[in-house]
Amino acid sequence: MFNIPITKPYLGEEEKQVVSQVIESGWVSQGPKVAEFEERFAEYVGARYAVATTSCTTALHAAIAVSGLGPGDEVIVPSLSFIATANSVVYCNAMPVFADIDPETCNIDVEKIEGAITKKTKAIMPVHQMGLPADLDSIQKIANKYNLIVIEDAACAIGSEYKGKKIGGHGNIACFSFHPRKIITTGEGGMITTDDPDIAARLRRFRHHGMSVSDIERHVANKIIIETYPDLGYNYRMTDIQAAMGLEQVKRLPFIIKMRRQIAGIYDEELSKIPYVRVPQVPTYAFHNYQSYWIELLESAPVDRNMLMSKLLEKGIATRRGIMAIHMEPYYKGYSKLSLPTTEKITMNTVLLPLYPTLSSEEQSYITNSLKEILL
Repeated sequence: MFNIPITKPYLGEEEKQVVSQVIESGWVSQGPKVAEFEERFAEYVGARYAVATTSCTTALHAAIAVSGLGPGDEVIVPSLSFIATANSVVYCNAMPVFADIDPETCNIDVEKIEGAITKKTKAIMPVHQMGLPADLDSIQKIANKYNLIVIEDAACAIGSEYKGKKIGGHGNIACFSFHPRKIITTGEGGMITTDDPDIAARLRRFRHHGMSVSDIERHVANKIIIETYPDLGYNYRMTDIQAAMGLEQVKRLPFIIKMRRQIAGIYDEELSKIPYVRVPQVPTYAFHNYQSYWIELLESAPVDRNMLMSKLLEKGIATRRGIMAIHMEPYYKGYSKLSLPTTEKITMNTVLLPLYPTLSSEEQSYITNSLKEILL
């Protein structure tokens, strides 16, 4: 009997060693490792600047706030996403306007964006769902037409590519997550990338109580520096301990993504043999990191989604429901009057399967064979 979790962070002894070194150095709070991690991450994705935060949620909040969005403004977002996508808009007293998704990719349906635009619309927030890049060129074309900001929710998309260029390196503000369920982890944490020096500077102040200078600038200065607080800010700072872990995790990214794609390829091959299952479709423009692997259970299947998950759990296989539909949650009822039939269908009929680099071929065979036993 197997006991297979839905995900498992890929950590090594190096992470433990660097954390110990940081603690001994005295730079437990925001310090030189954060700056180094930001530089390394920006280099990896191809952005000019990277700003580390406590989470992707705080990254999104910061990105929206420094972009000048506030009361009365509307932001178009897909409903099929974790609730933090919409919450970050509401934190700024702006209004999330939900758009439906493309059933093939689970990303925002580009053809539905213009119908959601009003005179109050100020931004589009595409989500690279489960790590699969959204169609950025088409989204940017609409944004340019209506003079809108594009802020990418790239929580799951570290290492994914759109038309040969990594997500985070396309000139927009993009927000990433280092939650334990993500491709790499710092325990918890986030990162914002941008090519705009003014935005980067404002983000650094925003995450540090609006302070005019950083802690490290004051601590290493050879003269007294008295800080000021010209802006309203928050305590969204990443610690040096987290950043030290992140630096080691970035080194592992090529291997982690290679293994995830290899496992996803086996899932594609084996599960395509089940007539009641639809496997993910990847557009030709995309390089997918496979942050998650989802299947859609078709209506003709002998069991429903919840029964399938229960039967897999009985076999020691952990799964998760498909991505939530935010507009169906109690808090967000009434936020959007648009019809979202594809979102509602996908959220009710999809399942996330176990996927992590150390998932063995024996465990994966057990998973695929179990699905065949239940569905065939």
